[in-house]
Amino acid sequence: MKKEKTVLFVCVENAGRSQMAEGFFRKYAPAGYKAVSAGTKPASQINPLAVQAMKEVGVDIAGQKSKIITGEMIIASTWAVNMGCMDQKECPLLFLNNPVDWGIEDPKGKPIEKVRQIRDEIERRVKELVKELDSK
Repeated sequence: MKKEKTVLFVCVENAGRSQMAEGFFRKYAPAGYKAVSAGTKPASQINPLAVQAMKEVGVDIAGQKSKIITGEMIIASTWAVNMGCMDQKECPLLFLNNPVDWGIEDPKGKPIEKVRQIRDEIERRVKELVKELDSK
């Protein structure tokens, strides 16, 4: 039996972008792949507007928790996707080998309309990634 490959989605607080990416990847993932998300400074809770925006498109991330990125996560990941860094001191890019950087705006403190736009961009990127992984 082949081991599942892991895609690691990271951002500083692991409360919005990376959680949405994990949710979408779980929905669209090709066989043999799983998603994990984490951050360098995990928040105490997931952004409630991110949870709401995802629920609107049928993806429930309410049960997900913010997690700190670990060396084990980095080693176990086949691909690492950095969602974008607004905080250079805590940026997960400092810890990853050969990450993909999507440069997506942080939804923290944004109105629901903006969170929906960010959600849609993340979904588009996740679908592109899945298509790329499917072709390998």
